[in-house]
Amino acid sequence: MTLAGRTALVTGASRRAGIGFAIAERLRAAGAAVFTQGWTPHDAAQPWGADPELEPDLEADFAERDAPARVVAAAHDALGPLDVLVVNHARSGSGRLDELTADHIDAFLHENVRASLLLVREFAAQFEGENGRVILFTSGAHLSPMTGELAYAVSKGALAIATLTLAEELADRGITVNCVHPGPTDTGYGLADVDPAPRMPFGRWGEPDDAARLVAWLCSDDARWLTGQVIDSEGGFRRWVGSS
Repeated sequence: MTLAGRTALVTGASRRAGIGFAIAERLRAAGAAVFTQGWTPHDAAQPWGADPELEPDLEADFAERDAPARVVAAAHDALGPLDVLVVNHARSGSGRLDELTADHIDAFLHENVRASLLLVREFAAQFEGENGRVILFTSGAHLSPMTGELAYAVSKGALAIATLTLAEELADRGITVNCVHPGPTDTGYGLADVDPAPRMPFGRWGEPDDAARLVAWLCSDDARWLTGQVIDSEGGFRRWVGSS
């Protein structure tokens, strides 16, 4: 599998322990030129913290309306016309129904939904090739409840729903659109402290490179016949074990 000659934009690639960084590394290893976006202030505010040893090509806050256009333009200026867009970024955070406020909901919708759709729009507008790829990321809200993460679950679930429509809109342009659900993945937020044995039949949690390998394949010519799909790549996760 080769991605030689391809150009890619990967969002949410500001932590070495994260999925975005693993994707960027996989795409580069396959021969692609890669431009990365990150927003370290968001990471710094989370329990896992920011990664001081890693700087994305561009810091951009997707809460800002014009950020998607600026990010795609910067990637285009650096690499030329883009062939691949990997929308990996996400606003993370908890919140049950009785804790929701309008501002809380808007923050998730703006960064996870609005920015993602605008990124796809800007990518499509500059696309000049014949074999484009868009990869979105969702959570597991389409498979089971995500109690305590309501706004996050809804915002990421929207991308799973959008995948089929985006795929139809862009099919005549030669652009495939697929969505990856990576399942429980150890990206440094504490999952490593939980015993995976009861829920993971292969005896471990997901690793960022598990998702990265799938994304690299979806970006390749080997996946040219696949579009409009939500792919649940979660290692056989037994989500109902231990629930009541």
